[in-house]
Amino acid sequence: MSSLALVSPVPTPVPLVVGQPEVPLVTGERVPYANLDHAASAPCLEPVRRAVDELLPWYASVHRGAGFASQVSTRVYEQARAVVRGFVGAPAGAAVVFTRNTTDALNLLARSLPRETTVLRFDTDHHAALLPWRGRQVRRLGVPASPGAAVAALDAELARCPVGPRLVVLTAASNVTGELWPVAELAAVARRHGARVVLDAAQLAPHRPVRAAEWDVDWVALSGHKLYAPFGAGALVGRADWLQAAEPYLVGGGATRQVVDLGDRLGVSWTAVPERHEAGSPNVVGVHALAAACQALCQHGWDAVAAHEEALVRRLREGLATIPGVRQLALWDADHPRVGVVSFTVTNPDGSPGDPGLLAAALSAEHGIGVRDGAFCAHLATRSLLAGSGAAGQVDGDRALRASVGLASTAEHVERFVTALDDLVRHGPRWDYRLVAGRWAPDPDPRPLPGVLTGDAGDVGPGCGSGTMAG
Repeated sequence: MSSLALVSPVPTPVPLVVGQPEVPLVTGERVPYANLDHAASAPCLEPVRRAVDELLPWYASVHRGAGFASQVSTRVYEQARAVVRGFVGAPAGAAVVFTRNTTDALNLLARSLPRETTVLRFDTDHHAALLPWRGRQVRRLGVPASPGAAVAALDAELARCPVGPRLVVLTAASNVTGELWPVAELAAVARRHGARVVLDAAQLAPHRPVRAAEWDVDWVALSGHKLYAPFGAGALVGRADWLQAAEPYLVGGGATRQVVDLGDRLGVSWTAVPERHEAGSPNVVGVHALAAACQALCQHGWDAVAAHEEALVRRLREGLATIPGVRQLALWDADHPRVGVVSFTVTNPDGSPGDPGLLAAALSAEHGIGVRDGAFCAHLATRSLLAGSGAAGQVDGDRALRASVGLASTAEHVERFVTALDDLVRHGPRWDYRLVAGRWAPDPDPRPLPGVLTGDAGDVGPGCGSGTMAG
């Protein structure tokens, strides 16, 4: 077997992220990119890039080849299961099914539920945890006024649920506010009523340790692209029984043990979990990157991750509090623990609502800062928070701004953001903007595009082949 390690040796302390680019401004200047949009997708860690570079020469088919490179790729892929299982703190026997992302993982679980399952979920969830259960019997738990109210609401609703399989859907950290949910307490209530629990850990996993066994949750779903491994892999980790009893999520190669011709139909026997739900050629590079990110974060140390982010969030929130017209959104008490996510609305000096999309565009074009505007794929939660802040209905469908920090964020980024936002609120943008396909854009926009978008790497268009199609 190859000497290829699962992940390249990582020096201590871990180098953080792959070098961030300088971005052009509409003024003609270039500044280091201030990435305050980690909650959407995080940049790549240096150890992850090294791990991918190390694997690429050995890349080959997984589970299907006798060649040496195929054997290496297969072993790398299978070793990653143990790394991800350990990263989320799952029991030794937990199944690890690799998916594209958290959305894919939760849809897989939804397809695997026994038919009579009752699903219980809060209205504060990201759409990935909110929508896959449509068509099931769903009990909505609303928007709890406090962590204690969340526990009480779940307890009361489970007591009213019919006998049969029940699944409680929990979010570890809010996609909108970053606030941490009382996972252990909620899971204990579910367990007392005989219900199972799935945890959406997409926003927690890059910032704090996940402790699946300690919290007594049955499944954990997470995404590599939020975990500094942007190569298209995620995972569902947990119990195998419902997954094993279900038809494959996708059908095709890898999910099949045997296919036979029965004359009027095909007879199929399926493989066992996890391959049962991993049909097609698997994303070995993405899975290797995900495992590398898990190892790198653990080696860097969660205390160091948390200290870095808490200092930045503290300064971010303090800075926002000094800007007139800014209102920070929160589900619960302002001091409730959170990861590095802060959402807010803006009221202009004349009392009119600030347009989140225009502010985000100006922060990017004039200051080189990336933030998110919108409802953050959590429309029910965002709408409820805006109503509670008195900002509901302010602009085009209840939108807000979100700044989120991570390992690529620095104190300079936060200071630049606070200063820029304060100037925009008090004086407005210094450039002209217009709506293009529903999004604000500089008018004109003189910023040069990087080579990846200008065709410098080679132009390829329709009909790029040298021959013609045979009729």
